[in-house]
Amino acid sequence: MQSNAGQGHEVSKMRKVLITGGAGFIGGHLTERLLAQGDCVFVLDNFNDFYDPSLKRSNIKPFLANKSYTLVEGDLRNDSDLDHLFEHGPFDVVVHLAAMAGVRPSLERPSHYMDVNVNGSQKLIDRIVKHADRTRLVFGSSSSVYGARSGESFKESDSVDQPLSPYAASKAANELQCYAAHHTRGLKVVALRFFTVFGPRQRPDLAIHKFCHLIDQGKIVELFGDGLSKRDYTFVLDIVAGIEAAMRYDLPGYDIINLGRGEPVVLLDMVRSLEKYLGKAAQVVHKDMQIGDVPYTYADIGHARQVLGYNPATTFDQGVKAFVDWYLSTKALV
Repeated sequence: MQSNAGQGHEVSKMRKVLITGGAGFIGGHLTERLLAQGDCVFVLDNFNDFYDPSLKRSNIKPFLANKSYTLVEGDLRNDSDLDHLFEHGPFDVVVHLAAMAGVRPSLERPSHYMDVNVNGSQKLIDRIVKHADRTRLVFGSSSSVYGARSGESFKESDSVDQPLSPYAASKAANELQCYAAHHTRGLKVVALRFFTVFGPRQRPDLAIHKFCHLIDQGKIVELFGDGLSKRDYTFVLDIVAGIEAAMRYDLPGYDIINLGRGEPVVLLDMVRSLEKYLGKAAQVVHKDMQIGDVPYTYADIGHARQVLGYNPATTFDQGVKAFVDWYLSTKALV
């Protein structure tokens, strides 16, 4: 474990925010926003090899010289790493984004996903509740907890007891862990169910990034199913705005909030949008649907609008253009 603590923090005048998984895609964008508005940001990340760690290093490079930024390299499951991290506390807000991600990889390593996502999260919660009178936990959950649905939008009150993958099961378990900490220790918690986040600096294993690369390289794009499945794609800066609002709204004690666009996009339309901004045609091959995949996601964002003032401002087409512009700019630097 390593720590890179900025010198001379004037934390008495700043909100102290801990972001776990803060070197990742969403965490990096959130860090940028919070530092710009004057918060003191602490990040825990273990830079694992789920995808190229150098991409995470690139995410955080602009922040390392900022005196309001502290990086602690460590693992959620390691007690000494967490003890060292919480020497910087107590925190005003903990945004818990660290997790083993991805539906399909979780099918191959279910025990590992439970160890990191469930056991690791409990170790984190155990330390947060010691300061439950001060600290708010904002937990990054997932639309995957809803399982297989069709036709109607997903509401926070819907049952989430039929997850289709170990990843989804771990996120549902995390929400229960959070509620137990609220009920037994008075910890204020808001669980945010993210819907298919995309945008610049997106993880390379996620569909839009992966398909963009394949189309650009003239390689085969494998679509699972008939191409008519739908996802509620949400631009990363809209997600970040929702997280920041969840950090400060008048939280009743425990809440669950969907963060999406509420406008599902057909898979084939996503591919067409990438083709348009890349100026290249995709070579598509259809494959059978895979176990664990859901056919449809659709966020009801009424609750988010009401309590957070959440109003996603980026259309899907605008978001794809921003992503492709970023992709082409990074490609030009290689």
